[in-house]
Amino acid sequence: MTNKRDYIRHDAVHLIDYLVIDQEGKTGVYSMGRTLDVSDHGLKLETTHALPPGVKLQLTIGLANELVDLTGKVVHCTLKRGRYVSGVTFDPIDKESGRILALYVEAFNIRKKQMDSQ
Repeated sequence: MTNKRDYIRHDAVHLIDYLVIDQEGKTGVYSMGRTLDVSDHGLKLETTHALPPGVKLQLTIGLANELVDLTGKVVHCTLKRGRYVSGVTFDPIDKESGRILALYVEAFNIRKKQMDSQ
């Protein structure tokens, strides 16, 4: 699903909304995390809540004027310096969502490189 919006905060490329979905399909915790790394297959997500391996997530990624909802599964979660870092693999993605995700990955990597050089 894609949506339009007028603008996005400059550093929001690192922020991501997520909704936990249990094995019965019921929604749970809704929160925001920070993307630490991203590819076309998944991402590394830093959160304040533990996300148990196997749990499903609905992730909302925003870039420029577009939002896309993706689903994925947590494959691991570790506690690092008071925050949880989870690896998430994406479920199959349709063509339009894949296009927006590719743009997000590119923007994320550019922004990360800029931040690393500061």
